[in-house]
Amino acid sequence: MSKELIRLRGCTMAFDGDVVLNNIDLNIRDKEFLTLLGPSGCGKTTTLRIIGGFTVPTSGDVFFDGVRINDLPPHKRNVNTVFQKYALFTHLDVFENIAFGLRQMRPKLTKDEISRRVFEMLEIVSLRGFENRDVSRLSGGQQQRVAIARALVPRPRVLLLDEPLGALDLRLRKDMQNELKRIQQAMDITFIYVTHDQEEALAMSDSVVVMDGGEILQIGRPEDIYNEPENAFVADFIGESNIVDGVMISDGTVEIFGRRFECLDRGFSPSEPVDVVIRPEDVDIVPLRDGMLTGTVTNIIFKGVHYDIIVDFKGFKWLIQTTDMSPVGGRIGIKIDPDGIHVMPKSRYSGMFGDYSSYSAEYDEISDVAAEAETGDAREE
Repeated sequence: MSKELIRLRGCTMAFDGDVVLNNIDLNIRDKEFLTLLGPSGCGKTTTLRIIGGFTVPTSGDVFFDGVRINDLPPHKRNVNTVFQKYALFTHLDVFENIAFGLRQMRPKLTKDEISRRVFEMLEIVSLRGFENRDVSRLSGGQQQRVAIARALVPRPRVLLLDEPLGALDLRLRKDMQNELKRIQQAMDITFIYVTHDQEEALAMSDSVVVMDGGEILQIGRPEDIYNEPENAFVADFIGESNIVDGVMISDGTVEIFGRRFECLDRGFSPSEPVDVVIRPEDVDIVPLRDGMLTGTVTNIIFKGVHYDIIVDFKGFKWLIQTTDMSPVGGRIGIKIDPDGIHVMPKSRYSGMFGDYSSYSAEYDEISDVAAEAETGDAREE
């Protein structure tokens, strides 16, 4: 594991008495790709600006390679930034846009050194042959690469990226996710990336920091954040989740909808109220007679490689992702393996997420299906 490069300790940021960052601690390793992820207003951009030196925290300390840098201005930090708006110089070609920062350096670089470093960056960002191109004639993705090359050519140890893909269309964003990871590995430096897009975070990051309300809720590898969320907010924000009330009967046994399920979780008190997360892809549709639970299909949306199926279980609607077609109004059974169930302690986010009757605009018009009184609506043990 690489050594620690940046440390935030007890960092708080308040504007006119409004706390936007609340006493956060964060360690960032050298040469890692770390993503700050969360909704608008969660404090992720403020955290980035504190690292870059654009904002001084109201309280707390910022360390870079063991040295406190609270009072160090941005241009003296070994850090550079790429913003959502690339701010390229339209009167300069690609070469001169990238070379601009090098020409301001002191001691002054030679013409040959500037040329060598610019062409090195053009190679890394896959723009060799574009050096004489007018930047206004470039595509959005190409302009993005010029902005990244311009930020990297001074050879910072850290590159900060504030939602840099937000202006690109979906296909280009996906392409640039791969490019950014490739560039980070080629440069072998630290990338700190800000986004509200969980897919970007999962696709590119070595570590993900999930934030809300100015606080850090969870830090971990993408796989751990997705598979082992610590509360309902993280479970809902990272991917799609069915989050239901449950009772932890004992180690390895949780009860939801009056039925007991085997799970892998341990360490809860007997009969402790909990939140239970079940990912849509972890639910198998089975014949009614084999179902651990049974419900009514209320809506189907075709997504290309799978169907999004909304199923009503006693008034609570689940999302199931499956390649099997089930008609609206049909009764289905479901089966969940123990490793498809994740149990979390109750938190301030409990009860706020998980029912797909109002999850998004796609599901806003789903009508309630009355729970059928006969056997099978939610089978009991």
